[in-house]
Amino acid sequence: MHQAGARDPVFAARHLVELAERVVVLTGAGISTDSGIPDFRGPDGVWTRDPDAERRATLDAYLGDPEVRRGAWRSRLAAPAGSAEPNAGHLALVALEHQGKLDTLVTQNIDGLHQRAGNDPARVVELHGTLRDVVCLACGDRHPAAATLARVRAGEEDPACLHCGGVLKSATISFGQSLVAADLERAARAARRCDLLVAVGTTLAVHPAAGLVPLAADHGADVVIVNAEPTPYDRVADVVVRTPIGEALPVILGPGDGLEGLQPPQRRVT
Repeated sequence: MHQAGARDPVFAARHLVELAERVVVLTGAGISTDSGIPDFRGPDGVWTRDPDAERRATLDAYLGDPEVRRGAWRSRLAAPAGSAEPNAGHLALVALEHQGKLDTLVTQNIDGLHQRAGNDPARVVELHGTLRDVVCLACGDRHPAAATLARVRAGEEDPACLHCGGVLKSATISFGQSLVAADLERAARAARRCDLLVAVGTTLAVHPAAGLVPLAADHGADVVIVNAEPTPYDRVADVVVRTPIGEALPVILGPGDGLEGLQPPQRRVT
């Protein structure tokens, strides 16, 4: 590990990025709050404001109660993720990729904003799935969410699979569902081979994602944590940054050959 010294944490983190050749980034809900997407457990979080939201995210309840499914589809139409745009933090990660340093972007988020910002989808591992697709829990058919959401807008409160009549659900990982083993292995493999892991906007309280931090450190990587609140792995980090993500990441992930004039791709209608 490199000695970060006593400089300002933002510039100490930037120094580690400049030294790195293979960077893995782990993102959580905090990177998307500037895009208007609330986190889950914070004071203004989804589950804080809406106690039924956690039940809608539980597989047994979703499968067993049609009213839970109807509520899930209603909330999906109203979800801020549907109209959210990438922010400066997302664009900074695109700049890192343009510099040739980003190996893998592992995210706990389901909003698809990394891809919307312009990160190569092949570099993104969505551990908790995505709202951009819908999957049938009976036959496994998977397709973009737009068509199913259009059915809900047209009056279908609990749309069924058009192929087999099974229950449809956003392609997210609910409580009671297992994470995709191939995604976990890909994330772990990236953490073992990187020379720098940057954790952004995550409390590092949810496993197995949080375990990527000590895994990378144990294999010799430097660790930077960018999060407003303390995490259980701050003691593992070489640098801990408390500066707001939208301010910190564009500096940390410099130089400026990636950020100036960088804009997200034209938004597709969904």
